[in-house]
Amino acid sequence: MKSFGSKPWILPQPVLIIGTYDKDGKPNAMNAAWGGQWDMHEIMISLSSHQTTDNLAVNPEFTVTFGTAATLVASDYVGIVSGRNTADKMEKTGWTIEKAPNVNAPVFREFPMTLECRVKRKIDESETGYYLVAEIVNVLCDEKYLDKDGNPDVESMALITYDPVRHTYIRLGVTEGKAFSDGKQLK
Repeated sequence: MKSFGSKPWILPQPVLIIGTYDKDGKPNAMNAAWGGQWDMHEIMISLSSHQTTDNLAVNPEFTVTFGTAATLVASDYVGIVSGRNTADKMEKTGWTIEKAPNVNAPVFREFPMTLECRVKRKIDESETGYYLVAEIVNVLCDEKYLDKDGNPDVESMALITYDPVRHTYIRLGVTEGKAFSDGKQLK
């Protein structure tokens, strides 16, 4: 095996789009890869200093959605352009923006599923950022992405993952097995 030393290569990495409002109610979005499920009702995201962290300082509510093949270009754009110095950032995405029903944060209609979240705590907060732990208040899913049982159909969403080795996005989508079931073959 070839050794690479310590690298941020946990795979797959999500393409998380975080939606916030600033102090004047203007929507903003950023792309973050370093995050995931913290427990049954919480997520954690590693955030460096951004317009998003400025916004969370005045309004501790936000949304999280997941990048898709259809939203790839604009999802990448909100990761490379700062809301601090690009006034028309959100207009350039072309996203349809509406207020979330349960938190004071934007929902971007082009994405299949959105988590409505509320900050619970910030860990190791400094001028360069922090680890954000947030409560998942509600999950919204566009009805066209529901399966026959009325649950989110992840396979149909064409979600993308970030490849930190090659700095590319890879589309997910093929079911390969059944969790908490297939392993029973080895019992």
